[in-house]
Amino acid sequence: MAADALGAPVDGAISIDDHRGLLAITIGPQQADLTFEQRLAHEQGWDLGFAKRAVQEYLRFAYLCVHAGPCTPSVEVDQVWHLHLTYSRDYWGPFTERLGQALHHGPTLGGEAEDTRYEAQYAATQAAYAKVFGRAPPADLWPPAKERFASFPHQRWVDLRQHTLTPYRTLTIICSLLFLGGLLLGWCLAS
Repeated sequence: MAADALGAPVDGAISIDDHRGLLAITIGPQQADLTFEQRLAHEQGWDLGFAKRAVQEYLRFAYLCVHAGPCTPSVEVDQVWHLHLTYSRDYWGPFTERLGQALHHGPTLGGEAEDTRYEAQYAATQAAYAKVFGRAPPADLWPPAKERFASFPHQRWVDLRQHTLTPYRTLTIICSLLFLGGLLLGWCLAS
């Protein structure tokens, strides 16, 4: 374990000093024209404030993985983790040294047993979060398990140069307006 590694929770909670040290961890070169947080915001379509909060939640998640057993991230936290892994020198160097151990990422093997396991781990992660950090995780970054796992089969990478994304609500409004316009046009032509 590295000399400057964060300490384990005391009486189940992270110390104030370790929490400050955890949130002080930076990812990637801070003098870069495109910082880690900016790249994350750009790649995920998030505003910069949301991306910065997602990074803080990721750091808390990583601490939990080391000190609270197997953990499962939210989708947003997982996206931060994926990007951090591409900053490999930072990830396998100062970051894991600060955590006090290596933190490996592995995908699900698939199937019902794995679904059940990851849903239980996610619930345990949220419970450990509340205990270790003294508050429930923010719902916008840590949604309930049912919501978190419902999105998995519907997620896809999309090249926005070739595709347009339109929310269902917007499509419903457009279709309704077109339908009403067609009725009005038909009524006008019939009169």
